[in-house]
Amino acid sequence: MTLLEKKDKVAIFSLSVGHFINDAYSNFLGSLLPLLMVKLKLTIAEAGWLGAILVISSSFTQPIYGYLSDRYLQRCFAVFSPLVTAVFMSCLGLAPNCWILVSLLICGGIGIASFHPQGAAMAALASRHRKGLGMSIFVTSGTIGYSLGPLIITYAVAFFGMEHSYLIMIPGIIAFSLLYFFVSPVEHSSTSIGGAPLRDSLGMFWRPLLLLYFLAVIRSAVQICFVNFLPLYFAQKGLGAILAGKITSLFLFFGAIGGFSGGTLADKFGGKNVISFSMLFSTPLLLAFLLTQGISSYVFLVIGGTILLFTLPVNVVMAQTLMPDRASVVSALMMGVAWGMGGMAVPIIGKIADSASLGKALMVVVILPVLGFFLSLRLPKRKALQEEILQTSQIA
Repeated sequence: MTLLEKKDKVAIFSLSVGHFINDAYSNFLGSLLPLLMVKLKLTIAEAGWLGAILVISSSFTQPIYGYLSDRYLQRCFAVFSPLVTAVFMSCLGLAPNCWILVSLLICGGIGIASFHPQGAAMAALASRHRKGLGMSIFVTSGTIGYSLGPLIITYAVAFFGMEHSYLIMIPGIIAFSLLYFFVSPVEHSSTSIGGAPLRDSLGMFWRPLLLLYFLAVIRSAVQICFVNFLPLYFAQKGLGAILAGKITSLFLFFGAIGGFSGGTLADKFGGKNVISFSMLFSTPLLLAFLLTQGISSYVFLVIGGTILLFTLPVNVVMAQTLMPDRASVVSALMMGVAWGMGGMAVPIIGKIADSASLGKALMVVVILPVLGFFLSLRLPKRKALQEEILQTSQIA
């Protein structure tokens, strides 16, 4: 193993730790809401707006940070963002009023949003010829962190108390130290694209990028709706809160494993094939979960969630392959903006659940990957994709 290879592996490890920590903090709010509602005398509607503020500040702003990262900044966002996230999200319990709480959420959302575009681009760069594997490690670490976030903050508040929640910023400081010392600066892409507008950089790739974006939105919508409504669905089925929480955690955990597996499979079989497989088979498995009872339904849920999240790193890698000079921007679109748009499905599904039932509403959600399957058929195959990229580079 050469010194460069060792350096790349350390960089991927450090970025993955940063992603784990960053996304763990991003999922603190939900577990703190019951306590914050009592402390600040918030209504359910006001609590809902707090979640929306965090989504907007942490998802839809990511392309801005991606653009700045691609053109000007070598590693600033990837290194400092987890520290920013840690400082503000760990202080949510200290908020004396709603306005301070909103300010903390906005600042924490800035840290969450600014890390992902540059972090994903740098992880792909360090992965070199194993981008699927490298991106799988990076993405999976964030997914696991996100799934463990509620558990971390719940135990921390139980142990330290709300007034000492700021102590939870310590892991963020450790992650910042790792990133600062072990992630080297990279040349920003403005030198290679000559300051060309994003519209000119898209060229012939805007169609597959749009398809990849819609596919990421579909996956995000299914994942977010299930994460939000599974506890309520299980409660309606008569399950206790602890058992419901464990099953939901299993769904998230095996989804993280699916994300890791998907990138590895994409390196071997091609991204298009992995996405098509995921979209085709996740629907019947998740439908089987909704139509069955007992242990078998939980098995269908876990397997369906695993296959659904096969696409998690694949969309990002394919988009970065199409536009390597805009890697941070397209990473932001596939990870942040797609996640935010997918989250917009939650109130719609909630409205359907009020009119019909939650089970029927979730059935509507799990039909979406069928549409995704037909969209995936229009993606270019790996060989055609490589030829298009080569042709574009020769023209340039």
